[in-house]
Amino acid sequence: MCNSKTRISIIYTKSRSYLSSDSPYLGATYLYSLSHTRRLMQVDMKSTIFLLLSLWSGVQHAQAAAVFAHFMVYNSENFTVYDWEINIAEAQRAHIDAFALNIAYNFPTNNRSLANAFTAANALNFQLLFSFDYVGNGAWPEGEVIGLLRKYGNNTAYYQHNGKPFVSTFEGSSNATDWATIKKYTDCFFVPGWSALGAKEALAVAPGVPDGLFSWAAWPEGPEPINTYIDSTYIQWLKDTGELPYMMPVSPWFYTNLPGYGKNWIWNGDNLWYDRWQQVISLKPDFVEIISWNDYGESHYIGPLHEGAYATFEIGNASYNYAVGHPHDGWRDFLPFIIDVYKGARANVTTEGVTAWFRQAPGKACANGGTMGNTETHGQKEFPPTDLLQDEVFFSALLRSAADVDVSVDIGGVVQDGKWKNKPHGPIGLYHGSVPFDGNTGEVVVTVSRRGETVAKMRGASISESCLDDIQNWNAWVGTDFANNTISRHPPPSPAPTAISAASTLLALGRMPLTIVFMALLASMVAANATPVRHETLVLTVPISEASSSVYRPDTGGHDSRSLYSYGTRYGSYPVNGHTFTMTTTAPVTPFISAGATSFTYDTSWNLDWS
Repeated sequence: MCNSKTRISIIYTKSRSYLSSDSPYLGATYLYSLSHTRRLMQVDMKSTIFLLLSLWSGVQHAQAAAVFAHFMVYNSENFTVYDWEINIAEAQRAHIDAFALNIAYNFPTNNRSLANAFTAANALNFQLLFSFDYVGNGAWPEGEVIGLLRKYGNNTAYYQHNGKPFVSTFEGSSNATDWATIKKYTDCFFVPGWSALGAKEALAVAPGVPDGLFSWAAWPEGPEPINTYIDSTYIQWLKDTGELPYMMPVSPWFYTNLPGYGKNWIWNGDNLWYDRWQQVISLKPDFVEIISWNDYGESHYIGPLHEGAYATFEIGNASYNYAVGHPHDGWRDFLPFIIDVYKGARANVTTEGVTAWFRQAPGKACANGGTMGNTETHGQKEFPPTDLLQDEVFFSALLRSAADVDVSVDIGGVVQDGKWKNKPHGPIGLYHGSVPFDGNTGEVVVTVSRRGETVAKMRGASISESCLDDIQNWNAWVGTDFANNTISRHPPPSPAPTAISAASTLLALGRMPLTIVFMALLASMVAANATPVRHETLVLTVPISEASSSVYRPDTGGHDSRSLYSYGTRYGSYPVNGHTFTMTTTAPVTPFISAGATSFTYDTSWNLDWS
C-alpha cells in the first residue's frame, strides 16, 4: 500500500528508438568486444564478422521506429491502382512508413481493393499491413485471417517486423484466443487494438498471444488537453510483461454525425495535432499509428479527399457530407520534420511555412445538429460542443528561427496580432498559437513575416454566420503555405545499407586483421547512428491505479481502500482525483514542448542548432 500523496522517484534509463555515440547499448557492445578481443582473435574470421553483424542487427532492432496511417479499405471501393498510387505517394512524402489497412470482414470489394493496393505499393516501394476490423461487419473467422496472411504476408510490400508480418486489429478481444492458432500458421507479429479492455485486461485475455498493444485513445475527454495517462499505463504494463512494444495513437480531430450508425459527437481537437506529436516525441513509443488517413465519417482524415469515397454519409444517414470542401492535407505538411525527429534523424528544415486550421462558423451560429461533446456510449460525461471546441484560428509554423518573426491573422479584413503559445526549446522547430474569431467573418489569411518580409501567407476558406441547412459543421478546414511552396519531404537515407555494405566488403576480403574489421564496423555504427544528443532530467507523472502492475491505493486512515480508478470506458480505466506517482529519468532532449498538454516537465532547454 502507498499513500496517494507520496512522490516516488525511480531513476532508470529508458531505451530509445534511436542511438547516439553515447548510447548505453553501443557502449556495452564496445566494452564487451574489447574485453573479449583476445578470445575473438582465435575465432575464425568469418565467424567473428558474423558475430559483429549480429551485434549490429541488435542495434538496428533497438532503433526500430515506424509510423503507420490507418487506412479504411471500405472507402477505397472505387479506387483504381492509380488512386492507390496517388495516396501512397502522398504518404511517402509525409515520411509515413506504411498504411495499416482496416479491413471489415466479408466486404464485397475487399479482394479487388487489396489486389490494387499491393500492386501500387510494390510499384512505389511502399509498405502495407493488415488491421482486421472486428466491429464494422462482425468478427473475422480465424481461417479467413490465416488465408489473407498466407496470401499477402510474404509479399514484398507487406510490412515486416523482425522478419514477421506485422498485424493489428480494431477491437476483437472476444476472439482473442483465435490468434494463438493464427500465429501458429502465419508466424505474424501481433499488436492488437483491444482498447475496450485497457492494457491490463488486453494482456490477460490471451496470455502470451499479443506481441505488443495498440491503444485507440487518441482524443481527450472534455475541454482539457490530451494527456499521457493512458499511454503510461500501456507502456508500464507492456514493460512489466516483457518489454513488449507499444503502438501509440495520434489523431488530429474527431467529429461524426451518422445517425445510421448511432454516432453523433465531437472530441476536443483544437490543439490536438500539435500536442499529440509532442507527446510522441517525448515518449518515443516503438510504433505510431495515425488515425486516420481516410476516415471521412469521423473527420480525422489527413489524406486527400476522394469523391468516390463518401458512401459512409449515405449509409450512415448523414444530414449532409461534412467532409467535402474541408481538406485536411495541411496536417501532413510538417510530418516529414516531425517524424524524422521522432525517429531520431537529423531533421532538415529547408523551407519555412505555416499551417492553419479552423471551423468555418462560430459554434453558436447555427443549430448544433444534436451533436454533443464526448459521448455517453463510451461512459463519458457529455458537454455542449461549444465547451470543447473554441471559436479560434489555430496555426503552427515550422521555422528555422523565431527571431524578429511576427504572425498575424486576418479575418475578413480585421487583422489580429498572433502570439506563439508554444515554442520549441531552441530556434528551430514548430511554433504554435491561435487567435479568437472575435465575431469577425470573412476570408482567413495567416501571415508569418520576419523583419517585415513575408515568410509564408496561408489564404484559407472563409468564416461565416451561416451553415448548410442551418446545421453546424464541426469539421475543420486546414491549409498550408510554404516560403517557396516546397519542403524537404524525401525520407533520409537509412544508415543501415552503409554499415551492412561495409561489413559485406570486409567479409568478402576475409583476410583483414580482426582489429581493423572491428574498428571499421564500430565506426560505421557510430557514424550511422550518432545524432547530436544532449540528455536531460525527465519527470514523468504516471497514474496510480489498478491499471498499473503494482496496485497503489490512497491512505484512507483505516477506512476501506478504493481503487483510484472509479470507472472504465472503451479506452480502459481513467484516473480520478489526480492521484499519481512521479518517475525521474534521463532522456535525450527533444525540440518539442507542450506545457500542460503532456505528463512531462523539463529542466533544461533545447539549444542545439539543426541545419
